[in-house]
Amino acid sequence: MGDLARQLSIGLLRLRKGYIDTAEELLRAIDPDESYPLEFVVFRLTGYRPAAGAEVEALVGEHLREDLQTLILDLCDSFDYSVGSYEEKVFDTDALAKHFSVSTKTIQRWRKGGLVARRMVFPDEKRRVAFLQRSVDAFNANRPQQVERSKQFTQLTPTERQEVIRRAKRMANFTECALNDVAKRIAAKLDRSVETVRYTIRNHDKLHPAEAIFPQLTDPLDDVTRQVIYRSFLRGVPVSVLADRYKRTRGSIYRVINEMRARHLLAMDLDYVYNEEFEKNGATDELLGAAPQSDKPGRLIKPPKDLPPYLASLYKVPLLEREQERHLFRKYNYLKYLADTLRKKIDLNHVRMSEVARIEAILVQASAVKNQIIRANLRLVVSIARKHLTGGPQGLFELISDGNMSLMRAVEKFDYSRGFKFSTYASWAIMKNFARSVPRERYRLGRFQTGQEEALDVAAGLASYDPNEVSVPEIRESLNAVLAHLSPRERLILIGHYGLNGKGASATLEELGRRFNISKERVRQIEIHAMKKLRELLAPDKALLMR
Repeated sequence: MGDLARQLSIGLLRLRKGYIDTAEELLRAIDPDESYPLEFVVFRLTGYRPAAGAEVEALVGEHLREDLQTLILDLCDSFDYSVGSYEEKVFDTDALAKHFSVSTKTIQRWRKGGLVARRMVFPDEKRRVAFLQRSVDAFNANRPQQVERSKQFTQLTPTERQEVIRRAKRMANFTECALNDVAKRIAAKLDRSVETVRYTIRNHDKLHPAEAIFPQLTDPLDDVTRQVIYRSFLRGVPVSVLADRYKRTRGSIYRVINEMRARHLLAMDLDYVYNEEFEKNGATDELLGAAPQSDKPGRLIKPPKDLPPYLASLYKVPLLEREQERHLFRKYNYLKYLADTLRKKIDLNHVRMSEVARIEAILVQASAVKNQIIRANLRLVVSIARKHLTGGPQGLFELISDGNMSLMRAVEKFDYSRGFKFSTYASWAIMKNFARSVPRERYRLGRFQTGQEEALDVAAGLASYDPNEVSVPEIRESLNAVLAHLSPRERLILIGHYGLNGKGASATLEELGRRFNISKERVRQIEIHAMKKLRELLAPDKALLMR
């Protein structure tokens, strides 16, 4: 469904509105207890029958309904979808709540119950969640009792409000329950919604800070605590656990996490080589399109005979043609330009998770393109390093490691628009670095010779060499950025199964099933789905779908 959403989001603009309407019609027809083949979904949405391919597991109706709602929102964000596209009445959340005389929280609950929402541009030129009159009428027809019950809801009387506060004080004094637990218990006793009770308690604490029932909720979290919460979340600690640990609501924990993700993006050193074509109309489709294909087979060079097998394998990666190289550098710098442009719009007072996730996805895609360029040029480092190897204490491994750093810096600074080959620029940068580092290293070793350098086993060093090797903190930072795009349960399953929590201890699928109270097979399905999402996110040969 994720692939389908991305393909539809880059389809013809004149068709996307129709896809949205069709997706809503299909959503209403889906039975949560039934399963549906993907081919059926594609046909109902597009009118085309997909060609037979790999067998795909049938989609459970309940999950398909959620996916269709997400697909609708993704399609809405892919173009300027305005309320003027329809002649019927269109509500935003506040207007719909006023129309039915209910709270906006009730509207949110209706959305979870089947009310189809879109995201549209209103006359004030702001994009907000929207509800067509037909969507409202359909929900009202299918859930009349729920709508009527919500409309009959009455606000708490002063006496009822005092009773809520009295019970909350008593529970807070004699138990260590968090706000959510207290609200749930009181709501069950007084036959009120949990959100109403929670709001009443929070409002009391705000108006009477000296008599606050949960004073810690009114105190802002310091920066150190925010960092701890964010790192705990990245290590796989569930939001519900963090909420109980710090006596906060889950919503406030999510706000902290999103704010820290935004701060990390704003503090990032994001340099790129600017080009005027980045601002042209249609630049996204042109610069992020498929790489040009060469008519010639990929150029391979036979590796030197005396190279270790690992380094010799680098020569199996085909060299890039001039147009392919230009395309990758354009794409790499344009992705960073987009990320930098979007992050300048971040408002730390109102951080939107979708905006942060979009910027992170762009940066991950840029990193994948950079790695593709580096892999195609690693043999250049080996070739130059061999020429500077004099048989002294400084081994080939150290020279290659030093040269790789020069290659990475060259990728960052290379201006593709000048028409030069990157290999020329990179060779100059690597040799210039060797001209400084090799004499300095020889001088240092000459002064501090210990007599033991000859015992170094260079071959062992070469056997363990990895040209893509980075520091552990760098790996952890990249891993956290990628895992943040998964759902909490997907992230916890991958972290638990592969031992990514920093302790190195892994759990079996059966153990994870018991932990989440689901079957072993369900854990396997979630893991496969999560790995598929990561492969799509990191695929260097696929253009990032901009909205």
